[in-house]
Amino acid sequence: MILFVLPPLTQLNTPYPSITHLTGYLRSRGIEAEQMDLGIELINRLFTRVELGRVFDLVEARVEARELKLNKTLRIIVSNRHFYERNVEAVMKFLSGRDLQLANRFSDVRFWEDMHRLPDEEELEWAFGTSGKVDRAKYLCSLFLKNIVDVVQLVDEHFQLIRYAEKLCTYLTTFEPIEEELEKMSLTEKLSLTESTELTEKASLRLALGNGNMIEELMLEIFETKMQEVKPDWVGISVPFPGNLLAGLKCAKYVKAKYEGVKIVMGGGYVNTELRQMTDTGIFKYVDYITFDDGELPIRRLIEGGELLRTAYLKDGKVEFAQMDVQENEKFGDLPAPTMRGLDLGKYIDFVDTTNPMHRLWSDGRWNKMMLAHGCYWAKCAFCDTCLDYIGRFEACDVKIIVDRMETMIAETGNTGFHFVDEAAPPALLRKLAEEILERKLVVTYWTNVRFDKTYTAELCYLLARSGCIAVSGGLEVASPRVLKLINKGVTIESATECMRNLSANGIMVHTYLMYGFPTQTEKELYDSLGRVRDLFAEGLIQSAFWHRYAMTCHSPSGRNPESVGARHVLLHTEDLSLTEFTEFTEKAMASPALNPFANNEIPFEVDNEPDWDRFTEGLNVATYNYMRQTGFDVPLKRWFK
Repeated sequence: MILFVLPPLTQLNTPYPSITHLTGYLRSRGIEAEQMDLGIELINRLFTRVELGRVFDLVEARVEARELKLNKTLRIIVSNRHFYERNVEAVMKFLSGRDLQLANRFSDVRFWEDMHRLPDEEELEWAFGTSGKVDRAKYLCSLFLKNIVDVVQLVDEHFQLIRYAEKLCTYLTTFEPIEEELEKMSLTEKLSLTESTELTEKASLRLALGNGNMIEELMLEIFETKMQEVKPDWVGISVPFPGNLLAGLKCAKYVKAKYEGVKIVMGGGYVNTELRQMTDTGIFKYVDYITFDDGELPIRRLIEGGELLRTAYLKDGKVEFAQMDVQENEKFGDLPAPTMRGLDLGKYIDFVDTTNPMHRLWSDGRWNKMMLAHGCYWAKCAFCDTCLDYIGRFEACDVKIIVDRMETMIAETGNTGFHFVDEAAPPALLRKLAEEILERKLVVTYWTNVRFDKTYTAELCYLLARSGCIAVSGGLEVASPRVLKLINKGVTIESATECMRNLSANGIMVHTYLMYGFPTQTEKELYDSLGRVRDLFAEGLIQSAFWHRYAMTCHSPSGRNPESVGARHVLLHTEDLSLTEFTEFTEKAMASPALNPFANNEIPFEVDNEPDWDRFTEGLNVATYNYMRQTGFDVPLKRWFK
């Protein structure tokens, strides 16, 4: 028996697909498997009157003991604690869809008079109109929860609604910072120490409250209940993001301390991108095995026995990597549908903390998450991690199998909404999907990620809309002809614009990812890109956009060959190597010049005459926000930047 655990925290509205895919696969092969989303379980336990009261009590005790000083905003929230305690369970009930009648009260701004972070009426009307009571109420309730999070962070600084300790776990050159956090005494241990040690009353309070972690206690209490219920031989911990790592390792530490003989395996997106060159052995104090890339076969080999595949473990005091380059996998077409059996879908909540219509899709609604195909059919972009298996290895299957999986998930969950989590959904496959959905007379809703390919004709987009496609996201990246060619995007501004026009004309919402700071990009090219984005919004061809700063990774073509894009690597530890040694190292390095013993992904680089990109970040976001609201089109581009 294996228990798959998704540690806090990821999404609040629907299960993250890593554990649902693995659980479905192992069950189809006759292996007992259970799953739990520890994050959503924690949220449901924390946001209750009793536990929220405990949070406020701890904060007030720390203030009284002069361990904590509150700013004005937090003083207002804490002084109105009874407002939050009284309404928190009703808010959770509404956001989980169990009492939508509450929208009539929660949509009225006057209900929230005691709440910090209230938007103005004009913004609400722009986002939700005058009749969208449910959506408007979801937004206001989400802001209510964000206020509570501000207070919870006084008890546990790592806590955020959709991530945990993300700052601590990003750019981890060594395992030491994580281990220091893992080895801190829990609140229970501290309180036990105060009872067995002669301390002054003030010293006792300081010890008990100083680094005590109520959130960790709640999490492990929930985890222990599941462990007792399932009694697994294996615990599989999924770490898709840095914001899952610390909580996952806290669970692993707990298992090691209490359940002798239970083996722990860890995998997921964070592992795949960050730990492929790991030499630091610290993590193996808490886990037995780490698997990479598609986890189905590696985990099955561990459980059933056999030659290890794409698995790291500790051997003779060193990290051993078993068959990392072997491409043996289950065929994509032979995999079963993901399963959500074992997860309480009634506990997931719609969280709407943004008025961006596309961003809402990620956090609002019960989406069945699945893949149309494995990997990216293009897989050539210079900035993308195309050297990793989950992107670089493209594999499709018969569309009838895909729609069979959709029908299986609909029957299991009762939900007809789908988020296809592909790197880039192939347009030819989308055409066949639309035709099959219409042929079977299914009524479904779906959205996915695409490349703005010239094959998205008006006829194809009409077919997609008819079959239930409501939105797509795709990368326009740098809307500059020269840089688009440099990054090998495979599209032109003209072809991408025509694609967006066809999608929008058929009622399919378009969100585009945008990039700045790519090597050799100039300020003029950035202004040109922003101008093109302004025009796309003005013409109604896109409804949402998001800018991100280019990062060079060791798994991308630009990271492996920075000279191809006009950049140079910068060694993380320049004091350790001479220029000659560094040159020799870069020639021999398997993936990157990074020398970190633990995590290796992003690579420092430098470019001649590079602009100060930091000064553009705020202006790009402010300009795009205004364009999304159909304002600011007449503002000169340079006026957005300080």
